[in-house]
Amino acid sequence: MTTTAAAPATAPGGASAPPVRHGVRTTAWIVAMAAVLAASITLAVTIGSADLHPLDVWRSIGDHLGLSSSSLSQLRDGIVWELRLPRVLTAAAVGAALAICGAVMQTLTRNPLADPYLLGLSSGASVGAVAVLILGVGRLGLPVAAFAGALLALLVTLALANRRGELAPTRTVLAGLAVSYLCSAATSFIIFWSATGDSYREILSWLLGSLGGASWADAAIVWVAVAAVGAVLVSRSRTLDAFAFGDSTALSLGIEVNRTRWVLLTLVALLTGAAVAVSGAIGFVGLMLPHAVRFVVGSGHRRVLPLSALAGASFMIWADTLARTLFDPRELPVGVVTAFLGAPAFAVLLRRRRVGR
Repeated sequence: MTTTAAAPATAPGGASAPPVRHGVRTTAWIVAMAAVLAASITLAVTIGSADLHPLDVWRSIGDHLGLSSSSLSQLRDGIVWELRLPRVLTAAAVGAALAICGAVMQTLTRNPLADPYLLGLSSGASVGAVAVLILGVGRLGLPVAAFAGALLALLVTLALANRRGELAPTRTVLAGLAVSYLCSAATSFIIFWSATGDSYREILSWLLGSLGGASWADAAIVWVAVAAVGAVLVSRSRTLDAFAFGDSTALSLGIEVNRTRWVLLTLVALLTGAAVAVSGAIGFVGLMLPHAVRFVVGSGHRRVLPLSALAGASFMIWADTLARTLFDPRELPVGVVTAFLGAPAFAVLLRRRRVGR
């Protein structure tokens, strides 16, 4: 991972560039990406078999928030408010969560190939979700079981990685891989032993990532997690900048490395668990988007984290829109779309910049 942005920027004459200039540039990027996200939400809601206008989306929102009186028919209002808008907002929140977690994981482990699922969270969530789907508990119990499975996987990973109170990055990565393989084996065993009939299709759809049937409750779960955890992670931007240079640098700056790494990994697990609980395992978002953002604005986390969240949200919205419309009336798992889009894009980034440097 490159860390060039953490060094003081210099003007052409060799003097330090004014910090205000960086602040203005960061603000401009955030405003631009926020505008892209708002436009993506609006346009994505209009795309589908029903012919909707962008103004219809805002009329429906204004009507339900009590800001205006809408002239939309009950059917069109229901399509916007009950079907498409919750799904689009859930996609945005999941994308933002995965991108933030990917950026933090790549820094804490100093591994450019790290993603939010590195600690076995996705595999742990899959065990809980598949168990619920096999038992036929219903969609209501699915997020709870997936979230519980993700947290259990985290606890096992951290217990394996912990050595005399220390969490070394390499041990943490290896422990996460071990837990991930164990949980994957457990998931395969449950499916092989118990799945029958149409349950195979439902399980496969969740394992590949799906936002079909997303509700306002799902959107609220992930958005609350993004707002709460994301704000804490952004407030620790300077700490993450120090971790990017290694544990020795962080220690020299007065950071309690082990305790801080425990706290940050736990926050990442909570945010990843909330996302996986409502969407299943969606790959490449947490791996690719942070690198793309660093390529544009540098590696300072005060810029990388909010811009990764905005970029991840917009990317996920369009990936899910493709998933539900590309082969309409059949719907692809969104994880398939993100892989098709993410793999070539990540290959381009690798060619244009030595990510592993």
